[in-house]
Amino acid sequence: MSPASSRLASRLCTVIRKRREAQQWTQEGFADHINMHRTQYGVFERGNAKDVQLSTLERIAAGLGETVSALIREAEET
Repeated sequence: MSPASSRLASRLCTVIRKRREAQQWTQEGFADHINMHRTQYGVFERGNAKDVQLSTLERIAAGLGETVSALIREAEET
């Protein structure tokens, strides 16, 4: 992964964490909400996941009531 895409991925994880917290979800509660294993979601949100599938991003975005493109756009702007 290039440094630029690594920075974007890190910013995307931050955007997702802030959105989750704004909706007052715990990591565990949100992971359950989107039918994802709690550990897997925690690894993703901390930015430790190596390659995230688009379907995973879609599931997270839907759980937040957002689109993947809106989350990426916000990450690019930060």
